[in-house]
Amino acid sequence: MEVYEIIVVAFLVTFVASIFLGYPIAWTLGGLSLIFTAGGILLHDYFGVDTFLLTRWGNFAIIVDRIFATMANWVLVALPMFVYMGLMLDRSGVAEKMMTNFVRVFRGMRGGLAITVVLMGILLAASTGIVGASVVLLATLSIPIMMRQNYSKEFASGVVAAAGTLGILVPPSIMLVIMADQLSISVGDLFMGAIVPGVALGFLYLFYVILVGLIRPDMAPAPPEAEPLTGREVWGAILATVPTATLIIAVLGTIFTGFATPSEASGVGAFGATLLALFNGRLSLQVVRQVGIETALTTAFIFGIFLGATAFALVMRSLGGDEFIAHLLKGLPFGPTGILIFILFVAFVSGFFLDWLEIVLIILPLVAPVVKDLGFNLIWFVVVFAVCLQTSFLTPPVGFSLFYLKGVVPKEITTVHIYRGVIPFVILQLIMVVVVFVWPELVLWLPRKVYGSVG
Repeated sequence: MEVYEIIVVAFLVTFVASIFLGYPIAWTLGGLSLIFTAGGILLHDYFGVDTFLLTRWGNFAIIVDRIFATMANWVLVALPMFVYMGLMLDRSGVAEKMMTNFVRVFRGMRGGLAITVVLMGILLAASTGIVGASVVLLATLSIPIMMRQNYSKEFASGVVAAAGTLGILVPPSIMLVIMADQLSISVGDLFMGAIVPGVALGFLYLFYVILVGLIRPDMAPAPPEAEPLTGREVWGAILATVPTATLIIAVLGTIFTGFATPSEASGVGAFGATLLALFNGRLSLQVVRQVGIETALTTAFIFGIFLGATAFALVMRSLGGDEFIAHLLKGLPFGPTGILIFILFVAFVSGFFLDWLEIVLIILPLVAPVVKDLGFNLIWFVVVFAVCLQTSFLTPPVGFSLFYLKGVVPKEITTVHIYRGVIPFVILQLIMVVVVFVWPELVLWLPRKVYGSVG
């Protein structure tokens, strides 16, 4: 093993160790980049050690240009707009109206409340894309009712956490925007390719919920004395979905038809969510101020990690890390398909300890060139990778949906209940990874139908 390869391994190991020590990820990425740059230059200047391209500070100084390029990136303008859209929609009152009407429609069914939560999760995913907001909103609206109807604590927790997590996969998703930017691929292609797997995963949750209601009625009981369903209640539920459906069409429709870029469509979505809050009497200066502050904080957090990851990627490449990783992966005795499965396995395991953002900014750019060299379609691979990263929100100890949920559920629901409850849904997510892996047309058919070619 060459000296620079040893340094690359030390760089990666130190990064993982620092994560476990609890240091902020953005500072960890940037700080380690400076430390290893200095170390590489000292080894080269004073000991004559080959540190690949990392031989002088001038190589690292181009980080300034990369930071400016990141902040001037037109695609990333969509991030604060989509964040604002999700947060404003959360306060618009649309979700409460849908929940109330859906509960009336499904009240007589076993597991009717859980069915309502999954359907709400699908609709919120296609309109907000903010996992934290979706999980908290669904938990606040549904968990107390589920507890009154004697739902299993594990089942109720799992349904809410899984349904709220759909927002990271179903377009418009900030994760897909960042993935497209990192790999210089079309956001529209990626959005179009993720629609079928994302909605299919939601309906897989729905099938499981209905099955639990039929097989284990003690976990998801129906109300003892439910009134008969009326046509007026069904019509009310349909009308309640119209505002959300309109917003979805306004955002995704303008992107898919080519009428607007994702950045422009995100502005349409932000404006539309503000109008919905206004029409529902929920818009005020205080609400705008709160949403603006939360949007700024969330965006600053994302871009802070962006800048740290930019420095990390620069040093990794300067050390020859991308060549080392490519050589390492291609040297595995598994064949192209086996290498791809290994990459997905690493992403799955990483999700136990890292947030999706670190995985997308650090691991994905390192493995994507290898996947492309092996002859796989990059749009398909990124969607499979995104489905795999769904699990990172539900797997302890760093599953963010679990933290969001624990913060708002009643005290009788413990962390153990939540952990047990998400296990079936993690299995369902892995099943969907296998399905999309085996049938690439689930991803490629829609973009090819609309755009004529993919990737």
